[in-house]
Amino acid sequence: MKVVVAAVGRLKEPYLVAAEDEYRKRLRPHCTLTVHEARDEAGVLAALPAGAHLYAFDERGELLTSAAFAHDILGREQQHGGGAPVAFAIGGPDGHGDALRGQARRLIAFGRLTIAHRLVRILVLEQLYRGFKILRGEPYHRD
Repeated sequence: MKVVVAAVGRLKEPYLVAAEDEYRKRLRPHCTLTVHEARDEAGVLAALPAGAHLYAFDERGELLTSAAFAHDILGREQQHGGGAPVAFAIGGPDGHGDALRGQARRLIAFGRLTIAHRLVRILVLEQLYRGFKILRGEPYHRD
């Protein structure tokens, strides 16, 4: 599965860069991952591969469990996505605009709390890893 994480902003903090590197390493056996950093939403949209199935992390999105994320998004894309790349968009400090939200197949929220977009990027990578582990029935996630 080809996965693109397109995010507004750059990771500057060494501890966040290290966390991203760790999850990139962990995800190698599960998917082909590309992380694209953009200056703005237009850059995020431009970074999406042609025909990508877009999911956006947005405060107005659905609250999902990790198991639902694994099965309803990752599993469904693996089985019925037709090989299209799967893209996850992370907005900047002001979130996503209507153009990107309108293109997304689904809006997903981590909760109603406001979370810095740099941290959301790490959370997305962790949930991708957790989701693939759930799909494979491998130990990592506990119900």
